[in-house]
Amino acid sequence: MALKRGFPALPARGDRPRTGPEVPHLQFTQTSPRQIRDALLRWMDAALTGTVWGRSKVSAPSSRALFLDGVAPAQGAVLMPPHGDEEFAHVHVDGSLHLALDPSDHAAFLSSGWGEKHPLHECGINVVMLYAPRDQAELDVAKKITSASYSYATGRAPASDTAAA
Repeated sequence: MALKRGFPALPARGDRPRTGPEVPHLQFTQTSPRQIRDALLRWMDAALTGTVWGRSKVSAPSSRALFLDGVAPAQGAVLMPPHGDEEFAHVHVDGSLHLALDPSDHAAFLSSGWGEKHPLHECGINVVMLYAPRDQAELDVAKKITSASYSYATGRAPASDTAAA
């Protein structure tokens, strides 16, 4: 049975960035500074055990994707692409992410102002966009949301945040 801890409470984010309405689904404004994006990637590498980085099967070639590595997806988890490769998240060069989230968490996530539906969401694709974190406080929020995606994908909690930086 998959770990279900509930979607984390999130602070208000503020104005939403401008994003594209089609695939590839990109964020055009309010992007991550390089050091924040790099810190997110380092944290994901340290905290999200049982994963491996690779080229996304569904996103732009410049994206970095996380795949489950030697870990079966949690029972009932629908990852990206829906019929395949155990990709559950990818990070774009702008710092935004596409994540698979528990469908029961979608409403809380979307109402939080931290992201939006993927353009193919209405076609049954379980993917949401997490807006790019712009500073340390937003990076901390991105870690919480990414942790929820990891827990949904694997059925387990990520390693402690103290392992990252």
